[in-house]
Amino acid sequence: MSLNRNQDRAALSPPPPIAPRWFSRFKGRARFGMAAFILIYALLALKLIDATIIAPIKPSAAVLAAQRPDFRTMLSAPDRAPILDRNGRILAVSLPGAALFADPKEITTPKRDAARLETALPMLNQAEIAHRLGLSHYGFVYLDRDLTAAQELAVNRLGIPGLYFQHVWVRHYPEGNLAAHVLGGVTPDQRGIAGIEDYFDRRLIAHPTQPLRLSIDLRVEAIVHREVARAMADYKARGACGIVENMSGRVVAMVSLPDYNANDLHDAPTHALFDRCISGDYEPGSVMKLMTMPAALQSRLVDYWDRFNTTHPLFVDGFSVTDYEPVHYWLAMPAILAFSSNIGASRIATIMGSKIQRAWLRKMGFFKPSPIQMPGVQPPIWHPKDTWKLLTTMTVSFGNGIAMAPIILVNAVVADVNGGILYKPTLLARTKGAPPRTGIRVMRHSVSVTMRRLMRGVVLSGTGVYARVPGYLVGGKTGTSQVVGRNGSYRNHLNNSSFMAMFPATDPRYVVYVLVIHPKPTKKMQHFSYGFTTGGYVAAPAVGRIIARIGPMLGIPPVEGPALKAINARFGIPLKPAIPPGQPALGPENPFPPGANRYAYILANRTPPKHPDTEAAAAALHRVQLATPGQRTNDRGPVHLPALMQTVASGVGQE
Repeated sequence: MSLNRNQDRAALSPPPPIAPRWFSRFKGRARFGMAAFILIYALLALKLIDATIIAPIKPSAAVLAAQRPDFRTMLSAPDRAPILDRNGRILAVSLPGAALFADPKEITTPKRDAARLETALPMLNQAEIAHRLGLSHYGFVYLDRDLTAAQELAVNRLGIPGLYFQHVWVRHYPEGNLAAHVLGGVTPDQRGIAGIEDYFDRRLIAHPTQPLRLSIDLRVEAIVHREVARAMADYKARGACGIVENMSGRVVAMVSLPDYNANDLHDAPTHALFDRCISGDYEPGSVMKLMTMPAALQSRLVDYWDRFNTTHPLFVDGFSVTDYEPVHYWLAMPAILAFSSNIGASRIATIMGSKIQRAWLRKMGFFKPSPIQMPGVQPPIWHPKDTWKLLTTMTVSFGNGIAMAPIILVNAVVADVNGGILYKPTLLARTKGAPPRTGIRVMRHSVSVTMRRLMRGVVLSGTGVYARVPGYLVGGKTGTSQVVGRNGSYRNHLNNSSFMAMFPATDPRYVVYVLVIHPKPTKKMQHFSYGFTTGGYVAAPAVGRIIARIGPMLGIPPVEGPALKAINARFGIPLKPAIPPGQPALGPENPFPPGANRYAYILANRTPPKHPDTEAAAAALHRVQLATPGQRTNDRGPVHLPALMQTVASGVGQE
């Protein structure tokens, strides 16, 4: 019974399913594919292990060189050479920068984009930028041509479409307004437009890797700038100029005030761009006596011990010549210079006459623009030959009726004290290995020594006492000139004040000049100047402060104690010098030397001789005109120290 049930159940259960043939084939192929992939990956793994661990393949040298950073790669050369001072300090340099420009055709919201730009570049004018961005008919407009790296990054973060950067070289002046007029500036496309940048534009562009080294000493420039600015502020002056020049004509400092920041040349006010040291013509006042006296000594018509009638004012053609502090006795040349006697200078000039006076001034460079390497130099102003008569001869002798740029006057005084050699002024430093500078001899060496001694007397006992510097033998000359108005006449109560100095007097190294334009009496300086605005009160103290600070800096040690006293006693000339034995002398009994010009007789109300000594006059003119080329210097100026000390010891100022 049970067996039958089991059989029945077996008969009732369905038979096992039979796998289709395609499934069997698929299953076999899948197993084969899996085995193949495993084999391939195994082979790849083995190959990778072999290539990286067992036998790694090293890259070629070319591949390594391409991937290695080249630290030798340099930036492209700047577009202009740097400018250095004489000690190698940077005055001007080109640095990488960025210019921001836009394609207005890609700008859809000019006003909104301009407002966003102003947040990153506050110095931009929003209205102007919006206008430029709205010029849709243009495809290129500059927005700023002098971006710093930080400003470039700030603009880039704004993400404004249509703005682009152009990598450029930008001129920088690290010292700002120091030597700004000397350096000048460049246009936005880096072309020189003023100063050294303009004068040497081609050289700076043609040799961008070769620095241009100037004779300017940045340390001295800073001191002169500070002291001249102080004098200008103390007397509320309109402007000022300060120059330091060495004995070979190299300008060590040149300051014109007001000035400007050289980095902002294009935004500087017009009055600050004017260079008063090379472009302004000013009457020199009594500093011009430093030209009258060496001319007279060189002509040999006059000696420093001669005496001249300064007892009363001079009247010519309705004009009068007076002295600021008149004396009532005859003065010798040391006193004429120390007391700044216009009457005495007029007497000396009329003995020479206009022909000798003009010949001297022409030789010393007063009738042509200065050859200094600067654009904008102006020619002096002087009377033409046909109007250069008696009155002109007199007034020019003490610095009225003629005007010139300060650099011309300073350069001529350098020749006065450096031994008699006139050099062209220069702003270039001496090149290593270059031969010494060459100038022309314009006066005898003994005349130059006499001028040093006379200038020393001005500081010791004359109008320049406020230029005294403890330990330094300073010589100089004050200058106070009236100002010519627009109508051609002198303006009352308005003048220019100046002081010309050289130091040390026994062996000069530098000439220092300060000119203060239109100083005014101020409450601040009332206790010192008593309301006066003359060169002795305004400019002389500034020169003294400059010398006190630059002397040690330039390696000139002070002299003190008995040594200083001995030098002063040996080097100075008394205000009333004794007449050397056997030497002729001018005075009350002998007022006219042989060859004296007829102007001297007319001024003394005497009738000129019918038969003047034309031979003596011609010889005097020849001596004044003579200029010998080829004199060399050691770049400090001619060194004649042994001859100098011999001359000083003898007490004789003529050869």
